[in-house]
Amino acid sequence: MANTREQFGSRFAAIAALAGSAIGLGNIWRFPYMVGENGGAAFILIYIAASLFLSVPIFFAEFIIGRRSRANCYGAMNKFAPGSKWKLLGILCILTPTLILSYYAVVGGWSITYLAKSFTLSFPDSFGSFAASGVASTAAFAIYMAISCAIVAGGVKNGIEKFSKVSLPVLFLLIIGLAIYSVTLKGGAPGIDYMLKPDWSKVGARTFVNAIGQSFYSISLGMGIIITYASYINKKDDVIFSGVGTAGFDLFFAILAGFVIMPAVFAAGIEPGSGPGLVFDTLPFIFKSMSQASPLLATVVSVAFFLTVTIAALTSSVSLLEVPVAWLTEEKKMKRSRATALVFTVTGIIGALCSLGFGPLSNVQIFGRGIFDCFDQLCCNVLLPIGAMLCVLFVGWKLPKEDVRDEFTSGGTRSFNSGIFGAVWFILRFLAPVAITVIFLSNFI
Repeated sequence: MANTREQFGSRFAAIAALAGSAIGLGNIWRFPYMVGENGGAAFILIYIAASLFLSVPIFFAEFIIGRRSRANCYGAMNKFAPGSKWKLLGILCILTPTLILSYYAVVGGWSITYLAKSFTLSFPDSFGSFAASGVASTAAFAIYMAISCAIVAGGVKNGIEKFSKVSLPVLFLLIIGLAIYSVTLKGGAPGIDYMLKPDWSKVGARTFVNAIGQSFYSISLGMGIIITYASYINKKDDVIFSGVGTAGFDLFFAILAGFVIMPAVFAAGIEPGSGPGLVFDTLPFIFKSMSQASPLLATVVSVAFFLTVTIAALTSSVSLLEVPVAWLTEEKKMKRSRATALVFTVTGIIGALCSLGFGPLSNVQIFGRGIFDCFDQLCCNVLLPIGAMLCVLFVGWKLPKEDVRDEFTSGGTRSFNSGIFGAVWFILRFLAPVAITVIFLSNFI
């Protein structure tokens, strides 16, 4: 199987795919309101430090598992620790992205709907009313999932790679253009200050936990994505270049998204810490207000923004979908098209319930939460930290140190990597487990 297994065709293709998995709604939908709720630039600085000194080393651990095994998440555990309980890590890394995709695609469906509405600026009166519509929201979810499945069904090179190589440059062109426009808005200067000037008075212990958690979520740690994508990457490619490159693209895009949204929010006189509604409630209101002065400009900016949201969502959903599809094709010997259809069915059932949970099933409560929130909390607060913890423990304490060093230095050909291996090894064995434990426990305090 190793000789016939697909691989990314180039280093750029690999970075584009990994960066695409990291760049998603977490950057556009979640990061700006997290900044708004946690002291502006102070949160950003903590986020940068968390990404470089904690998330990237954990990225290395997952990367090493994938590339050295040349297998899907479950197959990697069978290869490294056959017959052991470590297979639970493989199962978890398949279950988690499947569940995340189920509700993530609901948000992707919202983005497609708002993109379509952008052409006429005929947004719903409120996001809540649209989400509660039930049938319309669920139909949008199904369309979004079908697009994601069509990309993954094309394979690693003809589907994922081609999409990533086109979508990543387009995403950055769109977000840079939107940022330039937003920072020039009249009344937007306080939003720029908010992104650049730290307010340490608003920083507490929870700010650090939120920054680390956002970094984990954004870079796709604990989801099995990095393991799966790394298994398609050439042995000669540099692990540090891949990790820092992915985190760098992710961070740059998230900050640009902040510069798109925060100046617009301040220009409209809206509270920056107003939560997830910043994207689907606040910005449509701003676009409608813009149309009174210039309908054409408002339409162009609105379409560009929600096109960016939709493409960013797709780059992440494609990577989430690939994890269970890779397991089905390699372990269950399914054709890729059939495996994709099966995952579409499973996630479609769960996702439909999540979507209807805002409407006809809004009275259904699981542990005191709605269906969507229940899956979100389970994945982000429980499954992701456990997955990340198991990965660092496996690499730091189970794999032979020399095997990890060999992979980290690309067979001893990267002398620079060898020089910093000790620091990364220490982080993986000691600091990362402590940090993940703190994040996990903080969710229940």
